[in-house]
Amino acid sequence: MTKSFKSYAKINISLDVVRKREDGYHELDSIMLPIELHDSILIETLYKSSDNFVTVDDFSNGLIHFNLVTTAINAMAEKYNFSQKFRIYIHKVIPMQAGLGGGSSNAAFTMKAVNQILKLNATDEELIELATPLGADIPFFIPCLPSRCKGIGEKLEPIEIKNSYYALLVKPNVGCSTKEVFALADKGEYKHPNIPNVLKALKEGDDELLAASIGNSLEEAAIKVVPEIKQIKDTLLSRGLKIVLMSGSGSTVFALSQDVSILKKVAKEFMDHYFVEITKVIKK
Repeated sequence: MTKSFKSYAKINISLDVVRKREDGYHELDSIMLPIELHDSILIETLYKSSDNFVTVDDFSNGLIHFNLVTTAINAMAEKYNFSQKFRIYIHKVIPMQAGLGGGSSNAAFTMKAVNQILKLNATDEELIELATPLGADIPFFIPCLPSRCKGIGEKLEPIEIKNSYYALLVKPNVGCSTKEVFALADKGEYKHPNIPNVLKALKEGDDELLAASIGNSLEEAAIKVVPEIKQIKDTLLSRGLKIVLMSGSGSTVFALSQDVSILKKVAKEFMDHYFVEITKVIKK
């Protein structure tokens, strides 16, 4: 029997790299919002197999060195002592190297799917603990709620959002390597966005304060890798959009608005050249 699951993307409405730790990881303070843009995961249980089979229909970036989904299943099998194997097909819609968390989302939602299929009754807290060593964004996708994410991504605090936002996503054809962007950013001084003000603005529905407070510590480094990021951001701002930022380690730039018609109008300017998507922020 095959089951289908949606694997949602995310945006970072702010990303503060607090410091680089001695173990090489980065201490983060980020506000992450799930969005309706999603991949589709089809999972079939295998009864006469000694291995899992994972198929992804988008190898466009040519840089898939390992498969987070397989790693996540293996971690669950070791933790919960099961031998069940799966055939997993992932239909990709979320672009890779985009700062939208596609690979991390696939891993997290596969973990939740396996938990449901095998009736393991693992709690979110248990899955978050298991997911933390696998990747910084994976824990966020376990509850998949608007959250403040601290530490190396494992400390999650749900947040309130008053307004309902649509998001225009624009990604250059070139993606950003997270490792490369962090390495470049480590050579300079990190800028630190005003996270408390971002939280206040989201809770109170103050778009002016939100626009003035958001920031991404990795944006300057990512622009050095992919200069088009700045061009896209500048164009969006020049069209009157105010809540504009690069997501994650890039290269996607997003604009938030409560008026989807404005986003649709601006989106037309980019459609011939870039990945363009209008989606909606998931509030709860």
